[in-house]
Amino acid sequence: MAAALFKPVDNAPLIVFRIFFGFLMACESFGAILSGWVKNVLVTPKFTFSFIGFEWLQPLPGNGMYFYFAAMGLLGIFIMLGYYYRTTALLFAILWTGVYLMQKSAYNNHYYLVMLVGWLMVFLPANKDLSLDCKWRNTAKETQMPNWIILLFIIQVSFVYVYAAIAKFYPDWLDGTFTRNLLWGSTNNPSVQSLFGQKWFYLFIAYAGIAFDLFIVPLLLFKKTRTIALIASLVFHLFNAVTLQIGIFPFFALTFALFFYPSETSRKLFYPKNQKSNSEPLYQNNHSKGIFYWIMVPFLVVQFLLPNRHYFIEGDVLHTEEGHRLSWRMMLREKSGFIVFNIRNNDTNETWVHNFYDDVTPKQASNLATKPDFIWQYCQRIKKLHADKNISIFVDCSISINKRAYQPLIDPKFDMAKAKWHQFKHNEWIVSN
Repeated sequence: MAAALFKPVDNAPLIVFRIFFGFLMACESFGAILSGWVKNVLVTPKFTFSFIGFEWLQPLPGNGMYFYFAAMGLLGIFIMLGYYYRTTALLFAILWTGVYLMQKSAYNNHYYLVMLVGWLMVFLPANKDLSLDCKWRNTAKETQMPNWIILLFIIQVSFVYVYAAIAKFYPDWLDGTFTRNLLWGSTNNPSVQSLFGQKWFYLFIAYAGIAFDLFIVPLLLFKKTRTIALIASLVFHLFNAVTLQIGIFPFFALTFALFFYPSETSRKLFYPKNQKSNSEPLYQNNHSKGIFYWIMVPFLVVQFLLPNRHYFIEGDVLHTEEGHRLSWRMMLREKSGFIVFNIRNNDTNETWVHNFYDDVTPKQASNLATKPDFIWQYCQRIKKLHADKNISIFVDCSISINKRAYQPLIDPKFDMAKAKWHQFKHNEWIVSN
């Protein structure tokens, strides 16, 4: 087993992946500025709903976040070029993690995947060829790496797809309810809407999604089905890119195919003139073993366990959201809701309704009406606004999942001024379903 893990293989897939990764990160970062994403999500809001425990992470004032994303874009270019690679990869991972943790209103699983891969790249020898480090900074050129790096990316992308497939096994996906609603809202073209409204089509999309997630990795692993699987990946991801408009993720997902083909394939395809030399040094196995056993193995264990935590929390995760994030539960449901914050001054018995619409953006308001962690965080904000008073906060909130009947989300009799937040167990003030 150890011999297979540390067997030297051609490092071309990692080198090419670094180039694609850097390019896509530059596109994502600069694109976030040009598309208005930075303005709408980080500049315009008075505050952001960060991940709980990271409330201290708030956007930089003024034009700071534009410079922040411009810096990430430049770092992406440096990663692509392999220039001061270790430093730029580390800085990019830190900056991306910061912006990921400082806001949840535009939560997306591909942001999480970028964060994970960004940190993995810090520890991998991705600048050992086709890099400015080799050309200008006396970094020793290498054309080999340990085989576990290939396996690392295959296992990581397997987690993404397999957990996404498992999450789809619920009634509204299996009967096509969610895919029908999703496709119907993705276009205004009458002809396309007519197609998307056909039962056979939205059921086909639903079950094709499950089949793709379940079988794409095994099909890519076997030589006889690899090319067919790659074509299926192209069709699947390009369809998602057009209909769902989810940024770089479809293209980012396709880059993982590099690790499923024989290592030499990437060299022959992308830089055939750059052939391996037997005199070039191998990647140092002792250093490789330390990184693998002390960093990568714990990382993969956490990646295996984290998406399963919702099974040990009371209630349906589709309703309660407890255990939803960081679990590859992608594009699964549509939620809408309404919420009212009723405040009572316990000293005077005065009551009033808190107007949160003047405090949050429409996108934040949408999340606030459907997600318990947003609600808890906002109640903390209300407490700070009335720190000089002895208040109770009662929340009237109901949600609809996939356009079905509204159901209560928060216990309206629970004083949210006293509510605690539990990350890995059920919160008693959430109405489990």
